[in-house]
Amino acid sequence: MPWYGDRRVWWQVHQWVGFKLSLVLAFILFTGTLAVLSHEIDWLLQPSLRVAPSSVEGEPRWERIATSAAEYPRTKEILSIGEPIASAFAARVMVVFDDGAYGFLHVHPTTGMVQGEGVWWGAQRVLRNMHRHLNLPTKIGVPLVSALALLMLVSVATSFVVYKGWWRGFFKPVRTAKPRSLWGDLHRLLGVWSLWFLLLIAVTSVWYLVESLGGEAPAPPSATLAAKGDAGEASLEAGARLAASLAAVRRADPGLEIEMIVFPSERSGALVFQGQRSAWLVRPRANATWVDPTTADVLLRTDARDMGVHQRISEMADPLHFGDFGGYWTKIPWFLFGLALTFLAVSGCAIYAIRLADRAKVSIGWRGGWRAAWQGMGRWRWVSMAMIVVGLVMLPVAVVQAGAI
Repeated sequence: MPWYGDRRVWWQVHQWVGFKLSLVLAFILFTGTLAVLSHEIDWLLQPSLRVAPSSVEGEPRWERIATSAAEYPRTKEILSIGEPIASAFAARVMVVFDDGAYGFLHVHPTTGMVQGEGVWWGAQRVLRNMHRHLNLPTKIGVPLVSALALLMLVSVATSFVVYKGWWRGFFKPVRTAKPRSLWGDLHRLLGVWSLWFLLLIAVTSVWYLVESLGGEAPAPPSATLAAKGDAGEASLEAGARLAASLAAVRRADPGLEIEMIVFPSERSGALVFQGQRSAWLVRPRANATWVDPTTADVLLRTDARDMGVHQRISEMADPLHFGDFGGYWTKIPWFLFGLALTFLAVSGCAIYAIRLADRAKVSIGWRGGWRAAWQGMGRWRWVSMAMIVVGLVMLPVAVVQAGAI
């Protein structure tokens, strides 16, 4: 029998790709899982981000939010306004404070009252950066993390060979008599149920790898409007005059459901209203209306339906990867299946340790089992630990750098 027809070979491959780097893979999967609900974690940790849903009336009053942010004593520059994540959330205004630090203002979406300040490095930022690039420079961190998706794809492919009749495992009962059967059955059960999700996460991650290596799609069209004077002053003036620009957008683009407003910066003097129209599964930036904040003239309208295939794939990657395109109807399943993938990475270690114990015909216990798994990873355990430690060590460095801007 040729080597490629031997199930033992494929089992060794499956075990290697799922075990040797299981520590860092579990870390990336877990931080990504938490990132799905990172805004909600910020909501729990930052009281000023909360509003009573009964006090919210209709869509955000963008002009009130902008005026309050522009008049706030500590605001030096307004960068953007994001709509509330849900009915119990305040709107978040990204600003540069007078001391040069980045941060947020939490503003009631109806009254426009500033409820408090939010830190730049909240849960959303910490988990996003840790999951995406381990707080390393993106040119290094993104391809390093995204390359782990190749291991995930190999693991999926080999599982079809290793587990014969895998399709019968959807409703197969879990045996609890022995640790090996318990962990093995749980691993297979969660594996078959989360197969679609594992493929989705792996494929979108491979796309991020392609983008990081130079295969990014062309950027959406943008209007040419030179920045006028100091960016901070221009953004504050745009905030004070937002009502006129908003009215112009409503007339020219009534179908645009605004999710984000990007303010004038050093690179562009335009106000950019981003959101959703009829195109499905795209980031807000794919649909935008550009306005001159001084004259309230509409400069450009972009529509995701006009994009090429390459651009549409790029715009779909984030919504599919994080599951935020359907509100909590998609975010909660994405969170639960993310926990399942994390368990798959951990349970693979447990299965390996139990196999070692069975071969030696001894009972090594939990502590001895994890010690055996740790040793079984060989030199690769240090690669995993180095990546995790780098991500944790670089976090305070990134926080200090953001506070010094």
